[in-house]
Parts: sequence; C-alpha cells; structure tokens
Amino acid sequence: MLLGLLVGAASLSAVSPQKKKRKAVAKDLALSIPRSATGKKKPILRGPWRVPTYADSTEGDRIDGEDLTVRRAAVSALAGLNGTIVVAQPDTGRILSIVNQRLAFRDGFQPCSTVKVPVALAALSESVVERTTAIRLYGRTTVALTEALAKSNNQYFASLGQKLGFERMSYYAHLFGLGEKAGLNIEEERAGILPEAPPKSGMGMMTSFGDGIALTPLELAALVGAVANGGTLYYLQYPKTQQEAQELEPQIKRRLDIDQWIPEIKPGMMGAVEYGTARRIGFDPNEPVYGKTGTCTDARTPTHLGWFGSFTDTSKGKLVVVVLLTGAQGVSGPAAAGVAGAVYKNLEMADYFSQPQQISPVALMPGRALAQ
Repeated sequence: MLLGLLVGAASLSAVSPQKKKRKAVAKDLALSIPRSATGKKKPILRGPWRVPTYADSTEGDRIDGEDLTVRRAAVSALAGLNGTIVVAQPDTGRILSIVNQRLAFRDGFQPCSTVKVPVALAALSESVVERTTAIRLYGRTTVALTEALAKSNNQYFASLGQKLGFERMSYYAHLFGLGEKAGLNIEEERAGILPEAPPKSGMGMMTSFGDGIALTPLELAALVGAVANGGTLYYLQYPKTQQEAQELEPQIKRRLDIDQWIPEIKPGMMGAVEYGTARRIGFDPNEPVYGKTGTCTDARTPTHLGWFGSFTDTSKGKLVVVVLLTGAQGVSGPAAAGVAGAVYKNLEMADYFSQPQQISPVALMPGRALAQ
C-alpha cells in the first residue's frame, strides 16, 4: 500500500508541470478548458479571441457587377482567412470587388495604426510638423515622419495627437470621410463612428491606435484612393451588373486640399513596404506599393484585428487594395499586408496590368460633384 501511494505521488508530480503549463497557456489566450461529453478537455474561445481565424469569407457575396479577374485574385489571396478585401479604382471610385461583404458593410472596427495616415495629413496641414521634423521619444532617440509611418511609431503619433488636439483632429477626420458612408447608393453599407469627445484613454491613444473610432474598409479605401489620385475623395460605387459597371459615372464627394502633403507621406508608406511593418508584401521598386498596417484589439466588438490599406501607382494604372483580418493567432497588420501582396501578385500573373486601365472621361470633367 505504501508503495502504491509513492507511485501515485510520483505520477502526480510528473504531470503537474504539464497541467500548470496548459493552464498558463489557456490564461494567456483567454481560454477556458471545460470537459466535453467524452471527458476530454477542449478549449473555448473567449474575449477578443472568440472570432475564428479561418472562415468561408465568400458566403453570401453578390458578384454580378464585379471584375471577376480581380475577385479571383482576392479570393485566392485570402486563402480561407476570416477577413474582407476591398479593391477599387482610385481615379473613378468604382469598387471592383468586395470579398466578404457582410464584414465590409458593418459599422466599422477600430482602425488601429491605419489612423496614422489621416493623422499625418492633419498634422502637416496644420503645420504641427514637417516631414523632416525630428520628435524626441526618449533620451537622445528621435524620429521623423517617414520612419514613424514606415515603422508605425506609436509615441510619435501620440505626440502629434497631443499637439493637434481633439477639435482639429475631429475636423480632419470628418473631412477625410471617417464616420460617414463612403459609398453611393450602397444599401447594405453602414457608416463608421467618430467620437463626440476625446476617448478616456486620451488623444495619444486616439491618434496612435484609433481609440474611440470605428473605421469601415470602404472608408479606408476611399481615403487611400484620395491619396493615390492626388486629393479627390470619390464616392465609392459598387455596380450590381456588368451594364452598370460599364455605364458608371464617377461622382466626387469633395476635393481635399492635401495634394501638397501627399509627397510628404508617400515615402513613409513606401518605407512600410520596403523595410517597415508591411515588408511581408515583398518590395518591388518597379511596381511600388504604398501602404499602412494596423494591429490591435477592438474593445467595442471585441475582435482582434489586422489592417492594411494600400495602393499601387504605376504607368499601367492605379489600384487600391484594403485588407481587414479578424481572428486569433496570426492576425496582424503584417499578415494583412501579406494578403494584399498576394492580391497584387495574382493580378500581375493574370496580366491584369498588361494594358493601361481605362478611366471614364467623365472622371476628368470639372463639376462632377454631388451636393452634400
């Protein structure tokens, strides 16, 4: 009997470290480990990790008015991940494809570090900072705008938020289309959210992580499109048929006075792809991509997010690609950048850019703006 007790104690001590390790891992991932009907323990996702990383992101999508070459490229790039991809023409506002329309048309998610693009434009517009202005972070460490965008430096953009203040930042956020529908006559679309007061976490968190803001993939696509085309914020239009796509007339929401500041932020957006947070995309100097990543957990949902807003600008044409991933392990801005990179590569393999993209002459005519 004594021998049996000793063997049992030894066995217990042998497995205890494993049990402790499992419990520690479960705690870190916000998992509980209840027993199933079979007696085996299985994890249940809770908190921001309850959204699965993989899902059928094409279920329920309507595609009759889409560019099917673009859609195939986007679906292949998403490769079963739980997320949405919006591809649009920056010079017309036409949406070429939306993969996972249920997610894209929701009322938005925290923009994470993609908010740094409108913050940079606001700070430059208000002469709060210049591209070469070095801001001290700590000790003798300083950083200027290009590196801050490329490497998504939170302290830098928190500093800009403190200098801008809520009223000025709110003005520019509204001007750039945040908190309002980006689309024209897209019945399913819901607008994002802009707070009426600074978030409790402070302006620094608002301008570095997007606290208090809910951004939609369509709003980000419209803003990135304005950066790509030189400052025109188009209404996004999503044709329901191929005939509608052929007859689409671009409609201007408003012209943004940012043309002089776009060359100031493009080096940082290219730097993100070349050596910064978006380098998973694969940098090609002959086919440059400009973009901004974002990674955070949306407390309102709650959902873990990976964002990437981007555009390509070549002699063959321009294209906007926005990716939003949701889920648990592996979900991040760099991962979203990798998905966008696959979209661009798939289109290149399909010879999508072999011919210059045709832009409707209507887009080049003055006065094609709708009253607000």
